[in-house]
Amino acid sequence: MEINRIDSVGEYSNLRGAETLHPMINILDYDHLKILEPATYNFGFYCVFLKETKCGDLRYGKESYDYQEESLVFVAPGQILTVESYLPDIKPKGKVLIFHPDFLRGTALSNIIKDYSFFSYSSNEALHLSKKEREMVLNIFATIEDELQQNLDKHSKTLVISHIQVFLNYAIRFYDRQFITREHINKGTLEKFEDLLNTYFLSDKPQSIGLPTVSSCAETLHLSPNYFGDLIKRETGVSAQEYIQIKVINIAKEKIFDINKSISEIAYELGFKYPQHFTRLFKQKTGKSPIEFRNLN
Repeated sequence: MEINRIDSVGEYSNLRGAETLHPMINILDYDHLKILEPATYNFGFYCVFLKETKCGDLRYGKESYDYQEESLVFVAPGQILTVESYLPDIKPKGKVLIFHPDFLRGTALSNIIKDYSFFSYSSNEALHLSKKEREMVLNIFATIEDELQQNLDKHSKTLVISHIQVFLNYAIRFYDRQFITREHINKGTLEKFEDLLNTYFLSDKPQSIGLPTVSSCAETLHLSPNYFGDLIKRETGVSAQEYIQIKVINIAKEKIFDINKSISEIAYELGFKYPQHFTRLFKQKTGKSPIEFRNLN
């Protein structure tokens, strides 16, 4: 599969027939953009697509995204994005915010940008906006665009980056709302996760593959690791990794009662490569070593 690399904001802007307001950051309006050739792309910058129409043109990873009105899709540098042909007789509407990582260098946002985990969500896990949320996003984008169109001075970068951070913080709030409004879907995912772990530990996979990972569980459930992790954290109060560890320890507590098995045998059955790693985790979670727990009971 050939992947087209676009490294700079200016290169992307030129491809879309848009004026480059700043070599490292730009806001584009779909009303005035050339169609990007259908292909697979790797962007060297952050992209935020605000889609206001259902046009079916983006596919991220293996998942197609069927746009509803007012949706936000976040893409981090280095991620692979497939652009497909628009649906017939449909002209996309919306905005695109793009900014290069170098634009953030030396700022506080540069140090925390990776904490905005939705940049690693798949496009089918996009943020669906309410009318009020859409207006807030458009207002922030307009403020950034106005600033870029001014005569740039020493305050410009600070102001623009502060508006980007405000936007990202609002996106966190909007995603929290979306997790709540889709609680019934999230509950279903949690149940599937629990069933997945139960099935996994009843099989011989722990001995042949090892302990289940967050990434492998997310892939089985057709979710991106970050989205899956955030969903589990919101539903249970613990991270997906901690949830797996709790499951492992609960199963271990049952196995420890079988005095015909050594602690090392139990560790290998659970998927631990080294028994000492099992002992360390068990003591961390229960306050007792496996041997102490067995003798206590």
